[in-house]
Amino acid sequence: MNKITHYFRESSKELLEKVSWPTWSQLQQSTMIVLAATLVVTFAVLAMDFGAGNILKFIYTQLF
Repeated sequence: MNKITHYFRESSKELLEKVSWPTWSQLQQSTMIVLAATLVVTFAVLAMDFGAGNILKFIYTQLF
């Protein structure tokens, strides 16, 4: 039981004293970067899906 208590004490001490939390402006900037990257990847996947679907549709209509 002592090991579990020690673990939780050390974990909370690490979170409160050793972790460097971002400032509000850093958090906003990081969020915008992640949002922009997500949108870029989403549209890239959408374009690839649309292109592959059209290519396969063309091939199927030619074969069958």
